[in-house]
Amino acid sequence: MLWPLALMAGVALQLQQPALWDLRWYIGMGVVAVVVGLSSLRIRRRWAKVVAALALSLLAFCSTGWRADARLADTLPAALEGQDLLVTGVVSSLPQTTLSGTRFLMEVESASQRGQAVQLPPLISLAWYRGFDTDVLLAGPEVEVRAGERWRLTVRLRQPHGSLNPHGFDLELWLFEQGIGASGYVRASAETRAEKLAEQAAHPVERLRQRIRDAIYRHVADPVAAGVLAALAIGDQAAIDREGWELFRITGVAHLMSISGLHVTMFAWLVGGLVSRLWRRSSGLMLACPATAAGRWGGLAAAAAYAMLAGWGVPAQRTVWMIATVVLLRGLAVRWPQPLVLALAGAVVCALDPWALLQAGFWLSFVAVALLISSEPVHAPHDQAQSKGNERMATLRATLIGGLRTQAVATVGLAPLSMVFFQQISIIGFVANLLAIPLVTLLITPLALA
Repeated sequence: MLWPLALMAGVALQLQQPALWDLRWYIGMGVVAVVVGLSSLRIRRRWAKVVAALALSLLAFCSTGWRADARLADTLPAALEGQDLLVTGVVSSLPQTTLSGTRFLMEVESASQRGQAVQLPPLISLAWYRGFDTDVLLAGPEVEVRAGERWRLTVRLRQPHGSLNPHGFDLELWLFEQGIGASGYVRASAETRAEKLAEQAAHPVERLRQRIRDAIYRHVADPVAAGVLAALAIGDQAAIDREGWELFRITGVAHLMSISGLHVTMFAWLVGGLVSRLWRRSSGLMLACPATAAGRWGGLAAAAAYAMLAGWGVPAQRTVWMIATVVLLRGLAVRWPQPLVLALAGAVVCALDPWALLQAGFWLSFVAVALLISSEPVHAPHDQAQSKGNERMATLRATLIGGLRTQAVATVGLAPLSMVFFQQISIIGFVANLLAIPLVTLLITPLALA
């Protein structure tokens, strides 16, 4: 338990620093941490374990600072702000089209200013607005922008920044976490005409997501239902309009409309159970690998595939790393206490994504699991003499009671965090989630994927 907590403490301490230090300090301190940590591991003393934990915390502190410095180095130079730049790149995300225009992410391949090559961040966010008069420079795209296409566009960019509103959405933090080094808009006119260079240049997963979203909108007449299905199937949260999100927020089920840890975990559980069941039908496969192990690895593969199909968002990534940690421990025949497994999963998430500690979803997910583990009741011995009918009724009753207990623990236990992060609690959320969680997770989402 000491080492995972030490790693997370080092990351948390770095995230509280008002400014980054010189990169040489991080490199030097990181080298010292590695040397001290490896040396202390060879000493069989209790104090040596504490020293190793402190070294790990220092290493996490330095590595987070180094990664933050590298990410900040990929932002737009101030001299290029507001300048017309000719950019060639690939659309790397699902374009979001509204009445005002189209917004998408672009991976930059090359850029120039007045014929001279310039260096831009590898990932930028662009908006292609629709004009309202004939001579406006902000004319909307003549053809639909699709994921995976290569375009040559004239753009104007600015460094990533947003409004600083108390308790509001932190746009700068979101851009920083996504690795977006600049945002701006397309300037298309007769002199600076946009040019599509290739239909399928890269990003096959994003192109697949685009085809799935198009198919949903073709076959579902109701735009509200189509938006919900697109959000559940491929993680396209922008498909749900503002009124829909307001309704989900008031009723406390907004977390079900995005690809969260609950969706990924339940999908992994369903696929893992199916793989394990099919695996048992082959004696040769059973001799090669136990069915339970095959089910765990199959569930992990399904979770990773679903997370990629959903856009590989930060919450989905976090869940995949958590599942991978548990599967690896089980594969190594390690039987650690559940709190230690949870702490290790948190450390793995922080090591791969240090800025997860700044996300409300990280704390809500791990605190919810910790509450459920600590409140798990002691089960009475199973009565072998009861009939099948009584056994089924007992199983159904236990399932209903377990669902009520889980929802009650999560609702009451997460209420303080909800007040801290969102300044509100849904009064009817308890009842709404009792119906919505099994309906959306076990029925609607699998059907949407099918």
